Amino acid sequence: MQIKLVPGNSAGTVTAYYISRLHFLSSQGQYHDKIDLEFLRNLSSPYILHTNIFSQGKGNREEQFYLWFDPTTDFHTYTILWNPQHIVFYVDGIPLREFKNLAWMGIPFPTYQPMKLYSSLWNADNWATRGGLVKIDWTQAPFNASNRNFEDSNACWFWQTLNYSDQGKLKWVRDDYRIYNYCQDTQQFPEGLPPECYISTNY
Repeated sequence: MQIKLVPGNSAGTVTAYYISRLHFLSSQGQYHDKIDLEFLRNLSSPYILHTNIFSQGKGNREEQFYLWFDPTTDFHTYTILWNPQHIVFYVDGIPLREFKNLAWMGIPFPTYQPMKLYSSLWNADNWATRGGLVKIDWTQAPFNASNRNFEDSNACWFWQTLNYSDQGKLKWVRDDYRIYNYCQDTQQFPEGLPPECYISTNY
């Protein structure tokens, strides 16, 4: 999907693009699956790209990034690759996050059910702006984000993996633009990090 985000003072808004078994407003249940891209707008910092993965009702796998461009001035391409090997998030063809299928280790991976595509623009000023410290300035409304050129490609992505060049780009983004990684958040996981966090080649 190509997306152009809300410009100007839009702190507190979140533009979301995700695939999910159920809509986020409905009852999700213990088997909820979701692959999530959310763009968090703050007042004093650039947009934050927030990613998360839910599988079999288990989430808390957030990673956050700054972008290396202004996403409000033009359309950029945001891609979710989901196949039996892994989930990869791309921005303009550059991979910024990989979540490998480690179901053999007992780590949930969305495999067994189809999902639908959703896009939304919503008020998240109760948490997205430094814990809710900044509220939406409704005098700046209306807030508009634009989507275009959605493309659903199935077969050609089924066996796709990251080549050497992709791995170098992934490292560049993680080193220079990643600002939060759940695998380093010992406060969220006081009893121990999730098992995938101990696999150095994955995280």
